Amino acid sequence: MVNNLYVLIVEDHDFQRRTVVRMLHSLGIAEVMSASNGKQALALLRGTTRVDIVVCDLDMPEMDGLELMRHLGQEKHAVSVIITSAQERSLLVSVQNMAYAYGIRLLGVIEKPVTLKGLANLLARHEEPHKFQPVCVNDGEPVFSVEQILHGLQQSQFEPFFQPKMDLMSGRVVGAEALARWRHPEYGLIGPDKFIALLEQAEDIEGLTFMMLEKSAYACRMWRARGLELTVSVNLSFATLATPAFAEHITQVVRLAGLDPRHMILEITESMAMTEVAPALENLARLRMRGFGLSIDDYGTGFSSLQQLMRIPYTELKVDQSFVIDSALNPASRIIVESSIRMARQLGIKSVAEGVETQADWDTLRAMGCDFAQGYFAAQPMDERQFTEFLTSKEIILPP
Repeated sequence: MVNNLYVLIVEDHDFQRRTVVRMLHSLGIAEVMSASNGKQALALLRGTTRVDIVVCDLDMPEMDGLELMRHLGQEKHAVSVIITSAQERSLLVSVQNMAYAYGIRLLGVIEKPVTLKGLANLLARHEEPHKFQPVCVNDGEPVFSVEQILHGLQQSQFEPFFQPKMDLMSGRVVGAEALARWRHPEYGLIGPDKFIALLEQAEDIEGLTFMMLEKSAYACRMWRARGLELTVSVNLSFATLATPAFAEHITQVVRLAGLDPRHMILEITESMAMTEVAPALENLARLRMRGFGLSIDDYGTGFSSLQQLMRIPYTELKVDQSFVIDSALNPASRIIVESSIRMARQLGIKSVAEGVETQADWDTLRAMGCDFAQGYFAAQPMDERQFTEFLTSKEIILPP
């Protein structure tokens, strides 16, 4: 019961500290202690005082909340933590993952001002068994830790959703891009924005990569067995290519799934500066030798550059949707898209436009000579069953 808990408030702002203390008393918690910074809090925790839960601000003098959590983790204090902060959401997500990395039991994050309902909900979590449980910022959308994502991978909860790649001249489906989705047993379908970046930052993306390769290869094999001459595209992070044996591992996974590498395109996203260039180039050259197609993804953004086109044997160039979406009306976007398509043609590789959402986009790209298009104008990403039904529909041919 919450009224049996001993709670320590760590907050340098007097009014906010008193407010949280009053909230805790109103919830029936009689034993409430307070500290104005992490240094004072740590002295209490190192003493004989019992503390079950620490409600901690982040930005404080002398010792902030980040340093306090580092000490809690290193000294293995058996306490639960609730973070309160007015910092931006992206920073709070990063702090959450830092807390998990230190081995801290984090009950949740509350964006200031603290509410009675939010505080009560998080206090109640202390009584629950310690399990893989996403933290909710302000009782909003779930925010997952790397640990929870890896647990989902171990349970094979991730799967590819397929978005059709359409031939702009004929309007026919020629392939599909596999996009990772997480079927969470409690929260339903989770999009890639909740897990891709975290896995990349933790250098733990390979597990998801190989799961997507295997499931996508198997799906494509089944389509082709039904007489559907399609390719499937799977995303690779450039950072994963530093391992010398990576190309052999990919080839083995795809062949074991029954797909000829010639029917898979690997979309390379360079989301960070690459330091181990030589092994990455070796892997990409070997993958191309094995028959895989190579696509430069999100061309024109981030680290996707002319230098990449010079040093890697790409077979496809994907124009980023940020340029495509309004190319029919925006002259600057139109110039960028048109020049990218022309450059791809001159290099002897195929061009793909992402984010095609309107008939105007489709018509504009077709007039520019773009080869393929993806986007909601044709179809949204679908699971394997829905995509197979889409392929057998008589209405999948768009008007040229």
